[in-house]
Amino acid sequence: MSYNAKNYTEQGGEKTVIGGTLEILEGASVTGLPSQFTLAENQLDSTATTIAGLVVDFNALLAKLKTAGLMAPDA
Repeated sequence: MSYNAKNYTEQGGEKTVIGGTLEILEGASVTGLPSQFTLAENQLDSTATTIAGLVVDFNALLAKLKTAGLMAPDA
């Protein structure tokens, strides 16, 4: 009888494969993740009363997402 584990570390420990679920419990921490996991600057709720005002608010949101690296910049 053989068993294939979904989660394993390859010989030598250079690579760990997660084929199942990785659960990070409360109080745990993860280090070394890429900086793309930064938060975007807060965007206040829109109080626009015109379409033009809403466009301004929406474009401000897009700019903040791009600055934070959560959206690709304009080409």
